Amino acid sequence: MAEIRAADWQYYSERVRKERFDLDAAALRPYLELETVLHDGVFHAAELVYGITFTRRPDLVSYHPDARIYEVHDTDGSPLGLYIGDFHARESKRGGAWMDALVPQSRLLGHKPVVVNNLNVAKPPAGEPVLLTWSEVHTLFHEFGHALHGLFSAVRYPLLSGTRVPRDFVEFPSQVNEMWADWPEVLAHYARHHVTGEPMPPELPARLRETENFGAGFRMVEHQAAAVLDWAWHTLSADGDTPGADEAEAFEAAALERYGLASAAIPPRYRTGYFAHVFSGGYAAGYYGYRWAEVLDADTVRWFRENGKTVRESGEIFRRELLSKGGSVDPLGAFRAVVGRDPELAPLLARHGLDG
Repeated sequence: MAEIRAADWQYYSERVRKERFDLDAAALRPYLELETVLHDGVFHAAELVYGITFTRRPDLVSYHPDARIYEVHDTDGSPLGLYIGDFHARESKRGGAWMDALVPQSRLLGHKPVVVNNLNVAKPPAGEPVLLTWSEVHTLFHEFGHALHGLFSAVRYPLLSGTRVPRDFVEFPSQVNEMWADWPEVLAHYARHHVTGEPMPPELPARLRETENFGAGFRMVEHQAAAVLDWAWHTLSADGDTPGADEAEAFEAAALERYGLASAAIPPRYRTGYFAHVFSGGYAAGYYGYRWAEVLDADTVRWFRENGKTVRESGEIFRRELLSKGGSVDPLGAFRAVVGRDPELAPLLARHGLDG
């Protein structure tokens, strides 16, 4: 039998996934219409967890006709800020998905926050629905988690507002917000057929959860290997010899071997020559932050599920002790104020089925 090499992994992995789970992702899309996901999913979850509400403001002029504006109201009905949703791709817009604070909250300046979420979903012909993939639904919940971080900010100085936190803490609150995408009460509220109104068959999300752990070990190792390379380059002594271009491959091999991550079948996600996060983009020596954020996220999700409080009570604690603080407090101190202890690795391993 021929040996399966790293370049073959993706092809055979997809073949095994299809044979084992036989899930047609396209079958979910009729139940994931954008407007319903946004209003009956994302906004509904925010109301359940934090008590806030959203009112469309068509009288306010946005920077583009596709960008709709909502006024966000706090639990007592007072204005909290503005939320802008800009979800469609266009030629003048860069790709990807992101959140920006157009106006950061500041008590010093008396500014309430104005935040925007961007996606790049294709705009259909007039009158046609926008049907999302399951991945796009998670992305919308994720980016809205960043938006909540900006909206709930309650600090004095704009420099410390909202998502202006240490790099390895930026993704944590947004990843936590993804949990509501398939929270049973929330999922049942928005996952309905865009024509018939029928709820999504329960076997579809159940099968999705099964497939999420498929290949988790591979993804974990390739990510850790990339993080190790990042650290290896940034911990070189300033007085030592820096490897040249012809020595980079040997340097990588030695670094991976040193940390027990040298595997021909699972190479790093990025190699030095095309690893932009190592030397640019603000992630220098911080690529590990993606996984560290998931450690915090998985632990917080377990806290939400197991702390014995209602979702609303838990949401108030998470908002008060962490989301509202921005960069004004020690990040791990904020985590401890919520969960009551230091973060643990076990919930992340359990999430990916690696705790057995």
